[in-house]
Amino acid sequence: MTARPGPRNLITDVEGLLVGHATDAKIKTGCTVLLGKDPFTCGVHVMGGAPGTRETDLLAPDKTVEQVDALVLSGGSAFGLDAASGVTDGLRAKGRGFAVRDQLVPIVPGAILFDLINGGDKAWGENPYKALGHEALENASETFSLGSIGAGTGATTANLKGGLGSASVTLPSGHTVGALVAVNSLGAATVTDTPHFWAAPFEVEDEFGGLGPSALFPDPHVPPTKLAAHANTTIGIVATDATLTQAQCTRIATAAHDGFARALFPSHTPMDGDLIFAAAAGRKPLENPLADTLYIGHAAAIAMARAIARAVFHASPAKGDILPCWSSL
Repeated sequence: MTARPGPRNLITDVEGLLVGHATDAKIKTGCTVLLGKDPFTCGVHVMGGAPGTRETDLLAPDKTVEQVDALVLSGGSAFGLDAASGVTDGLRAKGRGFAVRDQLVPIVPGAILFDLINGGDKAWGENPYKALGHEALENASETFSLGSIGAGTGATTANLKGGLGSASVTLPSGHTVGALVAVNSLGAATVTDTPHFWAAPFEVEDEFGGLGPSALFPDPHVPPTKLAAHANTTIGIVATDATLTQAQCTRIATAAHDGFARALFPSHTPMDGDLIFAAAAGRKPLENPLADTLYIGHAAAIAMARAIARAVFHASPAKGDILPCWSSL
């Protein structure tokens, strides 16, 4: 399969998609919104043992509503689920949503990660995530930053700061596939304390340092601080401009989890809530449904692995951090 990144190397290389961030540096948290210019078909697959979600049951292939208006990734653990409420309010004000007689109900699934013990000030009064969700929606754009921003602001891995990452690939079929991920994993994205990424074999154009694979293959070491139940989670989205059914989106989301396993060591643990949404913007039909969906799923896994490494690579230091950034290596 000969493939190359899209012009931005971001999930917004998929036509019709926008991404917006909102960040609270004091709390060390934030949220990220994937917005469709039009509603898009969506599926989801959960493989972690400690997920936190909103509206994911709606995405099963047998459910009535097949399209959504936006997806939300947020910090804040259960508090962060309220970010989707801010997005829902904002979309309704814009005249977006599933029509029920004279009412519009925006469909906004979401997922959260745990960043409550990352050194930020969590003594808020009113839950801040609804306002952060609305802000992220208003910031939606085709270009956006990576690293310590949005849902990745307060994220950590086993040994380094995590972050928000994205990558894309254009397939020979003409379809584009992109990934967006907030990396807050129990496992490590790098090989022990070296700067080499587990995802190095999939790197394109030195997008996360160009150091190549490590010669070391050690046993995983997980710090005690990461072994607390429900204290981790990597949450992501893969997207394509292909026209897919909800069942096909679910299969793409499932395949994309291979990207977690290629880039995080270990992944899908009982203490992670690892989850991937799959979005299909429906701009390009499938000419060969069997082969095209195979390659889209394969590309989604590779783009996800690259996005994870890019998230950690772009993390930046901030006051009160409990872990160093990749750049310190």
